[in-house]
Amino acid sequence: MSFPNNLYYTKEHEWIRVDGDKVYIGITDYAQNALGDIVFVELPEVGTELNKGDVFGVVESVKAASDSYIPVNGKVLEINTQLEDQPELINENAYDAWIVAIELRDKSELETLLNAEVYEKFCESL
Repeated sequence: MSFPNNLYYTKEHEWIRVDGDKVYIGITDYAQNALGDIVFVELPEVGTELNKGDVFGVVESVKAASDSYIPVNGKVLEINTQLEDQPELINENAYDAWIVAIELRDKSELETLLNAEVYEKFCESL
């Protein structure tokens, strides 16, 4: 499993990549490995306003369905429509297969997220 240092993480196994005032969000390598073969990804609508902790989508695998939680407040700017026809892209490279991009309104919210080292230790404890 990999834990890229340029990302933020949550205890719910989402990763966050900051690009200016936009953040890309997906599920971690740990999460996709735990889920197994991913067969469906439910995406939110562009323009949806989300509050930290809201469910923004569902990732379904042959084993289970798992809600994905938004780690910061913001509005959905983009969705990764490739995942509608190719949900397995998350299994192939979880950190390239982002699910949603949202507008980051308050950069201080990033301070509540985990860095790679802390997230890796968290995963080891599970």
